[in-house]
Amino acid sequence: MADFNFVIDESKCIHCGLCAKDCIAAVISMEGDTPKATAPQRCIGCQHCLAICPVGAISIMGKNPDDSDKIYAQNPDMILNLIKSRRSDRQYKQENVDADKLNKLKDMLAWVPTGCNCRKLHFSFIDDIDVMNEFREYTNKKIISALEKNPIKAVAERFSNYAKLLLKGEDVIFRGAPHMVVVANHVDAPCSKEDAIIALSYFELYAQSLGIGTCWCGLGDSCMKLFPELCEYMGIPEGYKPEYSMLFGPKEVNYSRTTQPEKVSVVSAKKTGFEKLSAGKAAKRYFWNFLR
Repeated sequence: MADFNFVIDESKCIHCGLCAKDCIAAVISMEGDTPKATAPQRCIGCQHCLAICPVGAISIMGKNPDDSDKIYAQNPDMILNLIKSRRSDRQYKQENVDADKLNKLKDMLAWVPTGCNCRKLHFSFIDDIDVMNEFREYTNKKIISALEKNPIKAVAERFSNYAKLLLKGEDVIFRGAPHMVVVANHVDAPCSKEDAIIALSYFELYAQSLGIGTCWCGLGDSCMKLFPELCEYMGIPEGYKPEYSMLFGPKEVNYSRTTQPEKVSVVSAKKTGFEKLSAGKAAKRYFWNFLR
């Protein structure tokens, strides 16, 4: 890592060894009671060492520990209530999200986790309702044309369940939302799809905490892949693949209570040893594991 720049402030260091113990890439080791960066080439830039140091003695990649936020205890009941009360919003006010809230949402994205700490996510926003309306109108016309005037098999298959509504002019893809964010990842990212889904999950919960409605937009994601000009419109760089999209905007309605979902299937593994599977049983597992 060219900008590794690992520095210990000897006047602060208490020689606890936490930085070495928590270094997931084994970059840091203890020489006597002093931490040293003995394998900087393995650093993945996670900054665990900076975050775990109890006295702020470690700087890495030019990051000053004094510029980090303190970590406060969270209220688990409130976080659980946020998770329970999250809804997919399909009714929006026809106005832009407050600029301050929008900037908070964008700034938050720097902290979303990624596989192998590969920080290559790209976020393309439509943060103006006039731009969204242009994007919506163009995309809906493209789909209608593909369904009606010049049928395209891939489009017809993907939108078959919505063809009648689309042909009637209903906005079943974008739900009248004033904004959209598309997450793209570099084609060589090790966890390309997973990174995007995790990022939007964080985005959604933070947006909901700010009173902003959200809706996962799988049909919009399909449009991005089927019509390459949409990627250009959204400013997605070359070498990047759109992975998923989310609609958002000021809520038109507010829900009064949480839902009451059925219990999910949960089991706890027991220490019983490992069963030697028959060829048939193993084949079934492989089929289910790799079905998609």
